[in-house]
Amino acid sequence: MSGPAEPSKLERVLAREQSIVAVGLLVLCALAWIYLLRGAGMPAPADAMAGMDMPGMDMSHMDMTPPPTAWDAGLWAITVAMWGAMMVAMMTPSAAPTILLYGRVYRHAAAQDRGQDLAPSGVFATGYLLVWLVFSLLAAAAQWALQGAGLIPASMMESGNRWLSGGLLIAAGLYQLSPLQAVCLRHCRSPAEFLSRQWRPGRMRALRLGVLHGAYCVGCCWVLMLLLFVGGVMNLAWIAGLTLLVLAQKLLPGGLWIGRAAGIALIAWGLWTLFG
Repeated sequence: MSGPAEPSKLERVLAREQSIVAVGLLVLCALAWIYLLRGAGMPAPADAMAGMDMPGMDMSHMDMTPPPTAWDAGLWAITVAMWGAMMVAMMTPSAAPTILLYGRVYRHAAAQDRGQDLAPSGVFATGYLLVWLVFSLLAAAAQWALQGAGLIPASMMESGNRWLSGGLLIAAGLYQLSPLQAVCLRHCRSPAEFLSRQWRPGRMRALRLGVLHGAYCVGCCWVLMLLLFVGGVMNLAWIAGLTLLVLAQKLLPGGLWIGRAAGIALIAWGLWTLFG
């Protein structure tokens, strides 16, 4: 009698797909943080990046010359890359459960019907990250406009105007309490429901599904990301704090209420900034 059939190459790959995706997301997030820790290619004096001068941190690799005032193609590329790295570092942890869940659905569908035109998790993740790349382009454009208006010094990359700072804090707080943010947050908090409703076979549909999830994610968090203009675009403490807030409101059981409490706190902070 012959023994059990050896698993095919496809079956062996599918069995390891979850681990491969998880490691890949971890590496991607780690690389983004390393890029930010090394200055993201941005020229800045030693005292320019609030939160960057930390004990034991090697600053020798950074260009310590003042940043240029004119935005040429090179500076645009560096700025977009910087925003893209920040979005990867901040949003990948909260998106990982949905991406991994997509991988489980993909493996189940592949095991049930190998004739389906299926797309692995990488296609879904690519669609998700493409949306944040578009956001990074828009954020870089906003930074260019604010620097051109003299509201954000090029050397500091943070608001030097209390009306801008207070206005952004209040706007972020109000948006945290808005129905639109609540709708987007509920989609982000319910990946199983989202995938069950939107799942379709096909690579382009998987890419579209990732874009759709990314759009909900941007709809949930885009105003929070603008708070980087308040605390400093390369302020690592602000980046870490906003990352934890996004994680908490998306993944913790009381995330909806955490988001609303954060909204009230941001409004109070903004009023204090304006009138305190």
